[in-house]
Amino acid sequence: MKRFCTLLAMFPLTALAVSYPVEVEQQLNGTEVLVSTETIDRDMAGVLLQNYGATPVACSAVFRNGPEAPRTRRTTLQAGERKPLTAKFKRDVIRLRIKLTCEPG
Repeated sequence: MKRFCTLLAMFPLTALAVSYPVEVEQQLNGTEVLVSTETIDRDMAGVLLQNYGATPVACSAVFRNGPEAPRTRRTTLQAGERKPLTAKFKRDVIRLRIKLTCEPG
């Protein structure tokens, strides 16, 4: 019985796992930026940007989820800095497209 209760308690955690395809189009324009995607929730996603270069970098990310209006996020990364950019949508994400553009600052 104790084992059954433990398995039952773990079930909701596995049901909350979120996964959807994320496509990233990158235009780094000679900058040294590492990009990694994150699926945060069924209606929220993000990218983690890290500047490996020696100069500041200005980045802009456009998040697209189907028919909804695109969400644009902008940031400036100093040398060695790491920042997340996130977007929340009104609908569940089925496929997310992100267009990332970075320019030397």
